[in-house]
Amino acid sequence: MKLQHTAVENLNQFSGYGDDFVRVNTEQHQGNVLVTASEVHVWRPLGFDDLTEADFSAVLAYKPEVILLGTGKTIRFPHPQLYSALAAAHIGLDVMDTGALCRTFNILTSENRKVVALIVHN
Repeated sequence: MKLQHTAVENLNQFSGYGDDFVRVNTEQHQGNVLVTASEVHVWRPLGFDDLTEADFSAVLAYKPEVILLGTGKTIRFPHPQLYSALAAAHIGLDVMDTGALCRTFNILTSENRKVVALIVHN
């Protein structure tokens, strides 16, 4: 799915997504990725069932206000124990399908919110 892309200077914005990829600005990324307003990285888990507490705890280093977790076409909720470090730090985790994540991330980053997007393909 192609998204209407409005270039915001020096900000990552999702411009498209599909079953196994997301497009950030003009660059397409396959597999699982971590995206902030300024960075894009491969994210460790091999898939949703491979998520660990360490995967979520590592995101604390980015000091986000909120974390978005995109789980493909279908919303899948991780066990609360996996993201307990986020709850302890009073950081919200919003789980949604990848399309909703892309749209939400674009809005939040354009408002200068500190958001981290985590995309895990099933």
